[in-house]
Amino acid sequence: MKIVSANSNRPLANDIGKFLNTPLTQTVVRRFADMEVFVEIQENVRGEDVFVIQSTSFPANDHLMEMLICIDALKRASAKRITAVIPYFGYARQDRKPGPRTPISAKLVADIITKAGATRVLTMELHAGQIQGFFDIPVDNLISAPLFSNDIGRHVGFDDVVVVSPDVGGVVRARNIAERIGSTLAIVDKRRERPGESEVMNIIGDVSGKRCILIDDIVDSGGTLCNAADALMERGAVDVRAYITHGVLSGEAVKRITQSSLKELVLTDTIEPTQAVLTASNIRIASAAPLIGEAMRRISGNQSVSVLFD
Repeated sequence: MKIVSANSNRPLANDIGKFLNTPLTQTVVRRFADMEVFVEIQENVRGEDVFVIQSTSFPANDHLMEMLICIDALKRASAKRITAVIPYFGYARQDRKPGPRTPISAKLVADIITKAGATRVLTMELHAGQIQGFFDIPVDNLISAPLFSNDIGRHVGFDDVVVVSPDVGGVVRARNIAERIGSTLAIVDKRRERPGESEVMNIIGDVSGKRCILIDDIVDSGGTLCNAADALMERGAVDVRAYITHGVLSGEAVKRITQSSLKELVLTDTIEPTQAVLTASNIRIASAAPLIGEAMRRISGNQSVSVLFD
């Protein structure tokens, strides 16, 4: 096994390498003066099983190009198998046509990755499960439920806990964790008046006197999350925590969350945390490296990945 990392999330790649006891392959990923990307693999990878670790987070286009060029370099260096490890799959929210004459960008990105030479994709908590079908190569979509349920047991406990989905679309994700920890389920019914804003309308389920845990795949502006926390507190919740896989946290999101009624926001490190995230008083990072690393080990050994979630 060889592990190649581009520049989007070096700390996560290093943690995965340590988990697997496999040093990262010496690789140069740099820019020319006109900002074109140049990649040089500085070790022999002929006939090797290679994993390219790269989240396509902000700046999404730059990080996507780095990954594509890494894959091309490995293909031309005669790597036996190239697995694109994409902890956070950018463009995943553009998985359908929202109106006439609009693209399905997630499908385009899937086609480009396949055409570049990837033979397999390993990703985590896709925004929409059907994106797996956009690829014509095998896709392993890891879920964060085992990671989050273990963390809840260590830091929160299971007494008087209710798992909450911040919208109807996330019910399956929230129910998975609720079943694992033996809690009840509630749903926030929200209505979005305009892009980037959300209004909490109703809480489906009993949260009075309960410790609430919001579960979602992405936090971007943080508006939905903070409004949901406020609505839960108004309904009599003891406190509100949130467990989110991908911390996009654009704009004033970190400030909004630190000033909100959220007791704690737990993120994975699929997107490299900024300094503002690391120093925020109510944001904590739970590493996804062991989960991704174990999946990589199983893929390399041609073993089942799905048993990680049984």
